[in-house]
Amino acid sequence: MSVRKRRRRRKQLPGSVQRPVSSTLTHCEERPVSVSWEPPPASLCVRLSAEEEGFRHHHSGILLLGSLTIKHGNQTSDDHSHQANGFRLFHECSPSLTQRKSLIATSLIVAVSLFVVVVNYSEKPYFLLQPVFGQTFSSHWMFSKQPYKAFKPHLGYVSIPKQEPLKIHCELCSIVSSSGQMLGQAAGPQIDHSPCIWRMNNAPTRGFERDVGQRTTLRVVSHTSVPLLLQKPQYFFGQGNDTVYVVWGPLRNMRKDGKGIVYNMLRQAAENYPHARIYVTTEDRMNYCDMVFKKETGKDRIQSGSYLSTGWFTLILAMDMCKEIHIYGMINDTYCKTEGYRKVPYHYYEAGSRDECAEYLLHESAPYGGHRFITEKSVFSKWAKTHAIKFFNPPWQLS
Repeated sequence: MSVRKRRRRRKQLPGSVQRPVSSTLTHCEERPVSVSWEPPPASLCVRLSAEEEGFRHHHSGILLLGSLTIKHGNQTSDDHSHQANGFRLFHECSPSLTQRKSLIATSLIVAVSLFVVVVNYSEKPYFLLQPVFGQTFSSHWMFSKQPYKAFKPHLGYVSIPKQEPLKIHCELCSIVSSSGQMLGQAAGPQIDHSPCIWRMNNAPTRGFERDVGQRTTLRVVSHTSVPLLLQKPQYFFGQGNDTVYVVWGPLRNMRKDGKGIVYNMLRQAAENYPHARIYVTTEDRMNYCDMVFKKETGKDRIQSGSYLSTGWFTLILAMDMCKEIHIYGMINDTYCKTEGYRKVPYHYYEAGSRDECAEYLLHESAPYGGHRFITEKSVFSKWAKTHAIKFFNPPWQLS
């Protein structure tokens, strides 16, 4: 019989897999396979394709990253199905060094990414990390080290009635104070050139455009000022107004169970003006703002009888949502002690009202229920050293 015929009649070895020859590099050998059942061990023909780094999926389907296919008799199956049926196949097919390095690198990237997500979305990252880093991990980190995250939804503020997080992106925010310092400065055109313009409470623009501008992107509103907005609902919430309103207040006024007086007002306004963009500050966010006050001043807000100002809530929100901040018409903590300071009304839209410095000193010294305006301004001065914050009309000298 010729050699050619003998090759043609050669029979497949029992328990082996025979595959057609391909153009790729193939290694076929018979190796014993350890199994947990009684029949004699099967022979194994493993086909490996050498291609670049490590193993790639071969078109014959024999090997894919350590997954093994065997044939015993007339039944073909893989190691996973055999393992499920009590057939354990001990096959060593170690991944290459490159694959192991890739797996380790991928795991590290995933772990770091999860850590960053947790820190960025946490309302209180300082409390989460303090046990790890100790007391030196101070409030300075909370603001100076946090990445700019204006493109992310802010879970500390939710809409009425859908309860969706606040989404706003501002490369530059111009915050316009309600102070009488705005009068006569002709800063309106400069303010209106800003991509995002923030105002506070019910401070109007109509009639004051030359000094304060006419555009409004966002308003931060105290719970006590909501009734003032509702006196002019068409002006503040009408069809042509696309301003975002962020309202802050204590839980007793903002609770959602029907007993929150201010929340009920806002919910009714949202029903009357469905397109109005109204958000409320969550209880967790309110507590966070209290915590920041204590960390910066060493005083407990409630025990010291202090009320946080709308300016406090505004700047904390702005540092989360704005890459750069310009503040107009806000005086610093030493202004009222300087000789010959400019006397202006407390609010630019209330002519003849109490002098601004007199109002500041009254609140600062009140035993209970006072806004600590001067204390807050000293904190703002500290934040301005670690943030892109600039003050205009009057300018601040940061030491």
